[in-house]
Amino acid sequence: MRPRAWVLLLAAVFALLQLTAVTGRDTPDSRNYVAYALTLGGAGKREAAAATVDWACAGRASLARRGQSVDVVRFHRPDPAAQEFAECRAEALKVVDRRLAAGQTQGHIPPFMKPRLKQIFEARPGYPVFLLPFVTALGVTWGVWTTSVLVTVAAGVLAFLILRTLSVRVPLALTGQALCYVLPCGATAMRPMAEGLMLALTLAAVWGCALALTGRARAGTALACGCLLTLFPVKHSQALFLGLALAGAGAVVAVARGRRGRAPGRGVAALTAAGCCAALGTVLLARLLHYPAESESLQDLLTDHFARPDRAHPWSEFLHLEGNFWAEWARRQPGQPLLAAALGAGLWGALRRPAFGCFLLAAAATGFLTQAAHPDINIFGERLIVLAWLLPVIGVPLLLEPVVRRPFPLPAQGLERRRMHAAG
Repeated sequence: MRPRAWVLLLAAVFALLQLTAVTGRDTPDSRNYVAYALTLGGAGKREAAAATVDWACAGRASLARRGQSVDVVRFHRPDPAAQEFAECRAEALKVVDRRLAAGQTQGHIPPFMKPRLKQIFEARPGYPVFLLPFVTALGVTWGVWTTSVLVTVAAGVLAFLILRTLSVRVPLALTGQALCYVLPCGATAMRPMAEGLMLALTLAAVWGCALALTGRARAGTALACGCLLTLFPVKHSQALFLGLALAGAGAVVAVARGRRGRAPGRGVAALTAAGCCAALGTVLLARLLHYPAESESLQDLLTDHFARPDRAHPWSEFLHLEGNFWAEWARRQPGQPLLAAALGAGLWGALRRPAFGCFLLAAAATGFLTQAAHPDINIFGERLIVLAWLLPVIGVPLLLEPVVRRPFPLPAQGLERRRMHAAG
């Protein structure tokens, strides 16, 4: 089979496996994105809220049914799905109707939450715009599922393309694609949130770095710039973090090459300039569009989504929480060593390609930057740190590359037979 066929086969197998859970992957954030997409398609606030709530509550009902079916005490009781759906729908729409009646009709998103929190999601139209054609053509349930599958499949294909651009053999490039699907980044990308699209765009930017460092500076830089630009409406904080990361990586590579008497190279210089422009442009454009500032995000974190009064000294409390968070995070890692082991292996592999590895490490570090900006230990699945998994997705195949290239030694008996045959 040709490499393209293997890539498509892996993608198709992954997509078929996702049919086991068409609903039930939503989070509270998902409702905002889906309703945003529906209102962009022309639905009214109440109509968009109702369709979104029906989809979310159907997922909750499905989870209730599946949970009871394996409950050792309640497995023989009547199916709870209908009651769960009715209660979920009534509760959610009651809140929306009350807030609509109170005049909370600003923006595109129905009032599932307080206005200040809603403004944060209003500043992320990229993922709802991406959702729009799918939910319009296929309905909410299948439209959201299809979008999630396409984004995750694309992320895996991009991992394959990155490794092939680095001249990694096809089996190892396919390993990178498979790792993207089976590691937690695949599960996170399947959740209907901005993180999946953000992951794919970041991988595309890393592909641009690989192209720029392998002699295609113009194409690679153009791709990286396009991804940074597209990231702004998806989640502008990631555009800022990735811009800073690429600029920093380019500076490190340039300094390292300069100490060896080498020029930085067109690709490195172009990527560094692109990162600097992206970081500066993100800050300026966010201010121009009056996006919520970092102080608002800080209050959101410290007041439990504005459920409590604003903090008088948010930065000092934030720094205190930051220290506590990372101490607790580090304490938990020995009991869940997959991330630490994967990062270690990925880093080892990345160091085999120093220039590219620097850019890969910088892109993966944006996961830690995102987590550091939201030090909440209770966020499900550590989804904020998801971009850190890019390091093992690309780095592990690079680590295995010398093993695959090394010829397998023949057994001693086989060597003796070959010598005798040659002598004869």
